[in-house]
Amino acid sequence: MDNMGRAARRAAAELATIGSAQRDAALQASAAAIREAASDIIEANRLDMAAAETRGLSSAMLDRLMLNAERIEAMASGMESIVVLHDPLGRILDEWERPNGLKIQRVSVPLGVIGIVYESRPNVTADAAALCVKSGNAVILRGGSESFHSSQAIYACLRKGLGQAGVDADAVQMVPTTDRAAVGYLLSSMAEWVDVVVPRGGKNLIKRVQDEARVPVIGHLEGICHVYLHQDANIDMARSIVLNAKMRRTGICGAAETVLVDRAAAERMVPDLVNALQDAGCEVRGDNAVAALAANVEDATEADWSTEYLDAIVSIRVVDDIDQAIAHIREFGSGHTESIVTESTDAAEQFFHEVDSAIVLQNASTQFADGGEFGMGAEIGIATGRIHARGPVGADQLTSYKYVVRGNGQVRP
Repeated sequence: MDNMGRAARRAAAELATIGSAQRDAALQASAAAIREAASDIIEANRLDMAAAETRGLSSAMLDRLMLNAERIEAMASGMESIVVLHDPLGRILDEWERPNGLKIQRVSVPLGVIGIVYESRPNVTADAAALCVKSGNAVILRGGSESFHSSQAIYACLRKGLGQAGVDADAVQMVPTTDRAAVGYLLSSMAEWVDVVVPRGGKNLIKRVQDEARVPVIGHLEGICHVYLHQDANIDMARSIVLNAKMRRTGICGAAETVLVDRAAAERMVPDLVNALQDAGCEVRGDNAVAALAANVEDATEADWSTEYLDAIVSIRVVDDIDQAIAHIREFGSGHTESIVTESTDAAEQFFHEVDSAIVLQNASTQFADGGEFGMGAEIGIATGRIHARGPVGADQLTSYKYVVRGNGQVRP
């Protein structure tokens, strides 16, 4: 692990100085290598899927793990979409001149070496590596045991692409073991080499990283996302947004877990909404007001309001007004993503102003909480903290800055 750290530090120094054209060429070559190795990646993924099914992983976890030709092409295309983004390095973020003639600029620079710990999604191997290289950072990847063979196959393509572009292949490294002790060592004993850690996975993984890390962490603990149907919501739009927010992909952190409905609109919205969700195969848990308006609704418990299901289950609550909706989100939300469905500009502006989550939307699905959908090419994850990065963590968010000061002989009196 220490040898990996030393190699990463050396590669990071090189990446910070080479031009964007060479970094982009490395990503382009890596994308081509992934396409060329598609059959090998699929075969490696079959090994992971078979082991995961034997272990009894949930359908949501299996969906995250599975790779096919379409998803492999999406990985390669995702890398190419990062290539065409602006260079996040060397940007002048601000500049000014002091009365004494000193000219000061704040200029973007890489973070350095990033450790990324993730679970069952093998595509994170490509996404994370691409974003780090684009932003001039070296990266040490530690994928989950579930995706070990898939991630190793993708990793081989990345190193091939880096080498073809004349970039130090150690700019991207992967921990070659599934031993959990390697994660602990990365988090607690590599501060000399690793500048920041980004966890991507379930609640237990992220909590472990946040508890054990001795370097800064960029991440979120849970994705308890809400859709609030205001009394001025269009009923057809509301139904469409809720179905997409909950059911498009139930196992992602941007999936809606709770729907809040204005009491003034409950009678006209709840029966139709519950029917639509149930027809889509979703279990509905509701409060007394919801149960009185729709059939086959399970009684929601207090625990439901703070549960990230990551499955085809949703909790629905009737609230008195927008103030109670916002109060509910403040109490039970995780600061990830919330959406209001309304035709009222005033209501939307109040929601935007008073809901302190990383992403707030009006009249749109919470599943747009995604770096690709934000035009960032891809993301490492959604950060819900308030230090450094917040929301989708793309290439720009993997940079820091330094001050460049130009003088002409000034000395301080």
